[in-house]
Amino acid sequence: MEMIVCIKQVPGTNKVEVDPVTGVLKRDGIDSKMNPYDLFALETALKIKEEKGGSVKVLSMGPPQSKEVIREAYMMGADEGMLLSDRKFAGADVLATSYTISQGVRKYGKYDLIICGKQTTDGDTAQVGPEMAEYLDIPHIANVTDIVEIKEKSIVIKMDMSNSMQVVEVKYPCLITVEKDIFEPRLPSYRRKLETENKEIEVIGLKDFEDKDEKKYGLNGSPTQVERIFPPSHDKKQEVWEGNSEDISNKMTDKLKELKFV
Repeated sequence: MEMIVCIKQVPGTNKVEVDPVTGVLKRDGIDSKMNPYDLFALETALKIKEEKGGSVKVLSMGPPQSKEVIREAYMMGADEGMLLSDRKFAGADVLATSYTISQGVRKYGKYDLIICGKQTTDGDTAQVGPEMAEYLDIPHIANVTDIVEIKEKSIVIKMDMSNSMQVVEVKYPCLITVEKDIFEPRLPSYRRKLETENKEIEVIGLKDFEDKDEKKYGLNGSPTQVERIFPPSHDKKQEVWEGNSEDISNKMTDKLKELKFV
């Protein structure tokens, strides 16, 4: 079983500034971590590898420092890692990101199963996985909560349909996006850290892709653009009321009426 897991480095805090001109996150100088949902995707692949054999490759897109999450994946048991890093990829929306990663998958070559986390904590769109599958022209299943059976030519999974659960069998090659808690992610191994600290991470850019059309990547390839961006306003007001319970109750009623809540 040849598997590719898509992982991403995301901000480790919710206090992130946004460039008012480009509308993209300012990632320089902030703490980062592996996207939490991707930990579940990686654990799913490692569980399948332990049961059926094969290999687990990880693929990430981002600036050079994104190598850190690939190193973390090595410490958890991943066999190979590739980073898509090029200034021409910067500012990509969901569509351009999906296309870029699909080109990275093509560069990787043969695979049976692509596993993605449900979504990223810095975007929360849950669209990249399915859109990648469309670009790769392979079947895909989202919201996977359990791996029911792993067959020679297909995989049987359980998916969350909000109001019901559905069991689906899909043939390889295919893509799935997994929900949190499908498996409990293992901790990185210190022994593997020592063993893989010099392990190669292949870094490729636009020049390495089959499709080198710059209009399909980054801001140039993003049909959605930020029109205006601004920090949220904080207009908190505080009042201190004194008196007995009846007086305070009357003041509360008057205030609610004034604010048109009642």
